[in-house]
Amino acid sequence: MDYDLILGRYGEIALKSPRVRRKFESQLIHNIKSAFKTEAHIREGRIFIHPADFKEALDKLTKIFGIISFSPVIAMKTDKKVISTKLREYVEKLNSEGLFDEKKSFAIRCKRTGAHNFTSQELAAYAGSIVQDKIGAPVDLTKPDIEIFLEVRGGKTYLFHEIIPGPGGLPIGTSGKVVSLLSGGIDSAVATYLIMKRGCKILALHFDTHPYTSKKTRIKIKKLADKLKEYSPGVEFELLTIEYGEYLDYCISKAPRNLTCILCKFGMYHIAEKIANEKKALAIVDGNSIGQVASQTLHNILATRYSVKIPILSPLIGFDKIEIENLAKRIGTYKISTSPNGACTAAPPHPATKISPQKLLKIKQSLDLDPKLEKIMETKTKY
Repeated sequence: MDYDLILGRYGEIALKSPRVRRKFESQLIHNIKSAFKTEAHIREGRIFIHPADFKEALDKLTKIFGIISFSPVIAMKTDKKVISTKLREYVEKLNSEGLFDEKKSFAIRCKRTGAHNFTSQELAAYAGSIVQDKIGAPVDLTKPDIEIFLEVRGGKTYLFHEIIPGPGGLPIGTSGKVVSLLSGGIDSAVATYLIMKRGCKILALHFDTHPYTSKKTRIKIKKLADKLKEYSPGVEFELLTIEYGEYLDYCISKAPRNLTCILCKFGMYHIAEKIANEKKALAIVDGNSIGQVASQTLHNILATRYSVKIPILSPLIGFDKIEIENLAKRIGTYKISTSPNGACTAAPPHPATKISPQKLLKIKQSLDLDPKLEKIMETKTKY
């Protein structure tokens, strides 16, 4: 099918005030133009996209936050004779491609804005008679095999049969910067994706726990970051790494063994807060899901975050593991996250599941962790 353009749609952007909506629309157009070569503009709540390469555009648009759906369309003058000619050609093409024949039921869905000498219902009935005459297929307005859409917008009419889902959300770059903890596992990548969907610019922070994890983890982190970058066209996706093995050595040798995971998470939050302040990020993001592992019980979540002064966001807090895995598969991070590289050997056999903030702060003071964390900060490097 030779299409003229792609018609895109956004959702909650339309609910913003006019000033904020213009800002979000501008960022969305910037992100689209950064993803692939195209001309694009927004008019009356629709995104009009004229790509150089339709195949590339259709692939990239599924990863641009802010777009709820899009359709490759045939554009024509709003004139019944023109619509009749184009519609006949369109259904004939669908028929030749094996998408539509006399055995498949159909429905015409017509939307209209502007002043015309016909109603939406009248145009739908007119178009339906043309399709029946051309293909001989039955009409089924309730559950048709194929839907054909006519969207009339003033002097232009757009014909299509596909509505392709976009990722929704808000355009990335509209909600500020966050530091997202990226471990290499399934959860942290999905949490990063979900916070990107709310328009946040990402500074991904990886704590390299070698020798307690394999050196292959770094390769995995780079692959995850590259996959997540596909959802951030036009907005920088930063990746920093911290050498964390020395800190774990110290905690294992000086603190009760069952507290290793708690002290590990505690240190991560405090380093992430320092980096957030340096980089002017507004929050920290993690992959916590209540009760999934020992450090993610409510008691331990409270204790490890207790003295951090900026927000810590957990997009997965109410998700179960199956939900998280399904989302990881859909966004393309699951295979990367589950590639073998061994579990963390620093984890104790019987980790503590309940510690009070006051007790954790006393342990921090007795171990004099602040200088250790400052030293660890000096190891940060950019991928």
